[in-house]
Amino acid sequence: MNQLLEAVGLECLRGDRRLFKDIGFGLEPGDLLHVTGRNGSGKTTLLRMLCGLVRPAAGNVNWAGRPITHLGDEYLRHLTYVGHQNAIKDDLSARENLSISCSLSGQKVTGEQVAASLSRMGLKGHEHLPVRVLSQGQRRRVALSRLLLAGTALWVLDEPFSALDVQAVETLQNAIRGHLSGGGMLVLTTHQEVPLEGGRVLTLEMGARR
Repeated sequence: MNQLLEAVGLECLRGDRRLFKDIGFGLEPGDLLHVTGRNGSGKTTLLRMLCGLVRPAAGNVNWAGRPITHLGDEYLRHLTYVGHQNAIKDDLSARENLSISCSLSGQKVTGEQVAASLSRMGLKGHEHLPVRVLSQGQRRRVALSRLLLAGTALWVLDEPFSALDVQAVETLQNAIRGHLSGGGMLVLTTHQEVPLEGGRVLTLEMGARR
């Protein structure tokens, strides 16, 4: 198997409480992993662990057979993470936020590409407004517009469909299908009743007895 992303025996401790342990899986190009479980079971923490933002108490996250702790920025170049928080600046416009996000990730994009991405996410006519005046759904679409420009192999998305209208959900689904059909991989959490499709769809239930 050509597993690019691998979790081996992951454990998370929060104070004296063990949030989860013995979490393991492997993803190949085209795979989608849906992380499920009750609130407080550690879904978001696991996603952040896969991104190198949280250190496991035990176990490893590997990329192409090497621990991500040894890879540093080399791993991050393969990753696009959109968390539950949108991570956008209220005083900047949608266009400025997207341009800066791409620049920080080392991705070169043109103004036309930025505008097209925002338009595709239903933000045409709102590109130059400060994000603080946008609705919650529009703010979410600004954050998710990064995916339409991302050339990364791995997407990690925490509740990406939250606050989206029907049209934006369809746009995101199409982006996900294109990403997976092109050999990309996706790890996500969602409480929305949205069909998830990929070359191989896996489910990891957090809090299940192991």
